[in-house]
Amino acid sequence: MNTNGHSSLSLVITSYTTERLNDIYELLESIKKQTYQNMETIFVVERSQELCDMLDTFIKEKQIDSVRIVFSPQKLGLSMSRNLGIENAEGDIIAFVDDDVVLFPDWAEEMAHTYHDETIIGVTGPGYPVWEDSKMSWLPDEFQWIVSCTAFTGWQSARTVRSTWGMNMSFRKEVFKESRFSPNFGNTNGGKEAWKSGPVDDAEFSIRVRMKTGKHILYNPKVQVYHNVYKYRLTLKFIRGQCYWQGYSKALLKKMYPEDNDTSNLTRERSVLERILFRMLPLSLAGLFYKPLISFKRIKLSIYALFFVALGYISCSCPKMFGFAKKYFIG
Repeated sequence: MNTNGHSSLSLVITSYTTERLNDIYELLESIKKQTYQNMETIFVVERSQELCDMLDTFIKEKQIDSVRIVFSPQKLGLSMSRNLGIENAEGDIIAFVDDDVVLFPDWAEEMAHTYHDETIIGVTGPGYPVWEDSKMSWLPDEFQWIVSCTAFTGWQSARTVRSTWGMNMSFRKEVFKESRFSPNFGNTNGGKEAWKSGPVDDAEFSIRVRMKTGKHILYNPKVQVYHNVYKYRLTLKFIRGQCYWQGYSKALLKKMYPEDNDTSNLTRERSVLERILFRMLPLSLAGLFYKPLISFKRIKLSIYALFFVALGYISCSCPKMFGFAKKYFIG
């Protein structure tokens, strides 16, 4: 599937419920507006025949071209749903986005053009928050990883990176001849309970692909999406889960891939931690005098979040010492 010398792009989206129907409609509308025409969309729906039927009606009414719905009556989970999408994809590049994002009009064009040489095996890009409530914008950039947005990196230019972000990523089709997303890590269905299985599936797959191929993953700041951020993502329960599993997954990946310097050194995480401790926290303490409410929220978040990140990291690094069961943090 390659025309006029341009790489063809298959976009895989997964969903299982009508709860995000309006978000999905927005995403489909943004797909229709893409400036890059050499693409197809594979929409994997698991369990919900209602969602399947509603999507089919919407796609026909809006005349959105090259969208195929793949239905599974069984519960698959995120990784297996993606793998089902891969099996049905025909493009030279296979991309993935969450069902609650909106693509910039040139998203597909930038994604395809980023593969300008054979050393690039994967591509990822930024996600900008669209707050369900504008009052949620108190969340500092350094903690946007909690809500699956990317301002915490501070990156303004293209660079090679350790791994992709699942809400906005792609890989060459050749990778999937031997590799698939592991159900051991991506067995969540997403949504409010996504944190229960830990945010490690995309990162583990990315590192495995890099190590196997010897090629690299590129972050392109022009491959852009908006990511809807719902109120529940700033509840203490969700923050606790996200932070615990962030810490746990970093320790786990270090154990799994000790030969990968980027994974072992956690350079990006150290940089974010330094910014929190030596810039964000001092500014928040100073802000208690003129923006007391927001500053207090940020200080409280920093203490709470870093505690659970550390707890997750230590509980994976020293499991015999702590002996934590996953269900302790999931109930």
